[in-house]
Amino acid sequence: MSALRRLREDVDWHRCQLGAHRVLLDVNSGSLHLLDRVAWEVLDYFDGTNHRQVVEALSGVWPREEVAAVLEELDELRARGQFGVRDRMESSYQGRRDVPVKALCLLVSGQCNLRCEYCFVTEAGPLMRWEVARRSVDFLMQESGTRRLCELDFFGGEPLLNLAVVRATVAYARERARSLGKDVRFSITTNATLVDDEFVALVRQHGISVILSMDGRQAVHDRFRHYRDGRGSWRDALEGALRLLRGVEGLDYWVRGTYTSANLDFSQDVATLVRLGFGRISLEPVVARPEDEYSLKPEHLDTIRGEYRKVAELCLEALREGWELDFYHFRLDPEGGPCLYKRLAGCGAGVDYLAVTPTGELYPCHQFVGRREFRMGTVWEGITNRELRQRFADAHVYRKATCRTCWARFHCGGGCHANNHLLTGDLLWPDALSCDILRARLDCALVVQAARVCGHPHSPGSIRTG
Repeated sequence: MSALRRLREDVDWHRCQLGAHRVLLDVNSGSLHLLDRVAWEVLDYFDGTNHRQVVEALSGVWPREEVAAVLEELDELRARGQFGVRDRMESSYQGRRDVPVKALCLLVSGQCNLRCEYCFVTEAGPLMRWEVARRSVDFLMQESGTRRLCELDFFGGEPLLNLAVVRATVAYARERARSLGKDVRFSITTNATLVDDEFVALVRQHGISVILSMDGRQAVHDRFRHYRDGRGSWRDALEGALRLLRGVEGLDYWVRGTYTSANLDFSQDVATLVRLGFGRISLEPVVARPEDEYSLKPEHLDTIRGEYRKVAELCLEALREGWELDFYHFRLDPEGGPCLYKRLAGCGAGVDYLAVTPTGELYPCHQFVGRREFRMGTVWEGITNRELRQRFADAHVYRKATCRTCWARFHCGGGCHANNHLLTGDLLWPDALSCDILRARLDCALVVQAARVCGHPHSPGSIRTG
């Protein structure tokens, strides 16, 4: 063992704890292990080479044979490639080249019936014409190459203000995909205030995934998501969301909310959504400049960390008692999770995922729209700014100085590109607070995932592997 390289906590492996749940993540393999107290304390000293010193350090705390058994288990995990695995990609990964486009975000409406204060859309724009939507589908079918599965996301503004074009686009995309031996999936993001029977029928007919914008408690929601005259939209949004849930059996949906400095107790918003009947919830930190009154600040971090722990405890309760709570950012699948590229480069914005404006311009994602230096082309011309596309392909964790030694690097892909550029001015320099928030969230996600796949923390054995 002395010839083995020393292992570094929070670079090669990471531990997190919530109540009786003690979890070990092997960073490079993605393996998760549930620990007992002995194994947890062994790792206070263990560096991969110092077995004798570990036994001596804990000799007055735990029986020597128990400590030795844990060290033997760690050796077995290393032999199986589940602990202390080397990262073999760092020296050779070059980013992707000439990849097909797999998904488009169609901003079918530059208009909205609400005036949400933290919205990235700062001024009203046009509705997307059918000709633009049709050409977008043709562009996707062409640029997807040999990919069989493509994706179309309808976004805005409020896409239900342009429902006729959404409906026509779905029908046309189905036809085009079928003729080419492809399949296409659809999703739509809506504030839910305009949901009617026609939309419910469209979702039911085509299996459209729906993202419903709701922030939780009525007072929190209405503070930011209101109509032009200042009236809150919570009651209308709730009515529309419940109409969808009741009208579409097996609806594929997420309730997607935002938390800000105005609702740092956001675990209460998750609990409220659960009580209202929603079991699939995503609550995101607001993307805002530091000078915005609702922005998140470094001094909020401890509170945010505590709120994620409360959400995790709620998820653990749901697991124990068998009721539904799926918190989007606690979803981890170490075995069948993100592909290698997503682990290294994130969401694919600007590479295999593009946004289309109502007039047909191409941008890396909806949050870059309007930043003219990120215009990539049009659906008629195609991608004309190939250099920009390569910049996004090259924006992976191995090119980001702060990511290379971060234990969370393969679960975030280097952070949101749009957020990085907005807050630091550089695609390759993640915002420090955003990283801290993500790590706080991921700590809780690891605990929930370990509880899901490894079982109860008091099960026999020092280390249980999921």
